[in-house]
Amino acid sequence: MTVEICTETFFGFGGADLALHRMGAGRPVVLLHGLFSSAAINWIKFGTAAQLAAAGFEALMPDLRAHGHSAAPHDAAAYPPDVLVRDAEALIAHLGLEDFDLVGFSLGARTAARSVIAGMRPRRLVLAGMGLEGLAGWARRQAFFLDVIDRFGTIRPGDPAYLSQQFMKTMKVDRDAARQLLGTMEDTASGDLARIDMPTMVLCGAQDEDNGSADWLAAALPDAIRVTIPGTHMSSVTVPEMGRELVAFLTASA
Repeated sequence: MTVEICTETFFGFGGADLALHRMGAGRPVVLLHGLFSSAAINWIKFGTAAQLAAAGFEALMPDLRAHGHSAAPHDAAAYPPDVLVRDAEALIAHLGLEDFDLVGFSLGARTAARSVIAGMRPRRLVLAGMGLEGLAGWARRQAFFLDVIDRFGTIRPGDPAYLSQQFMKTMKVDRDAARQLLGTMEDTASGDLARIDMPTMVLCGAQDEDNGSADWLAAALPDAIRVTIPGTHMSSVTVPEMGRELVAFLTASA
């Protein structure tokens, strides 16, 4: 049976119009997608949201600022430090959520972790496609993506940046907005990881080390488990094991 997807908008930081896609009914789980992606690609296309909906959750899936159907402003004032955290806080306030779970993949995982450090309190947290260096060593990843933007259209097969360029083309990414968004992200001090004290699953593909070591990240958190699913960074969101592990973790007894 097909589960209906409803789309609405809410106001993020500075009044930006941000898209929110909803699927299912039940316990709320907020899902934050990865860089240059969208809720449709990350969570809906390959059935992850449908698995959550079938398990009794309402999947709440925003398109992040400068992604998907959300606004991609060019004004520098629209990109203060940690603006995605501010947008996530605006979403929780818009929905009036007090008891919810939080899932992020890649950039979404980084945003979820930074949101918790800033004071957000989900019941359970999933950091997918994320390693310790993706939080504590962001400058390396930022430089990689800025290079993709700078060389966009000239990167050839065999170059490590080629797949990112092609994905940006497919997703029709606004490169000016993406460049400003990348500049809002800062490193996370190792001491701040202690604030992520709710039950957490660090979930990564077996061949995914794009954001560093998931093992090290799990070890650095007060209450985390490390789970591996098939795939690389890009392909791990396409496998059914992604949804299965989310459901298993979010429905496990405390």
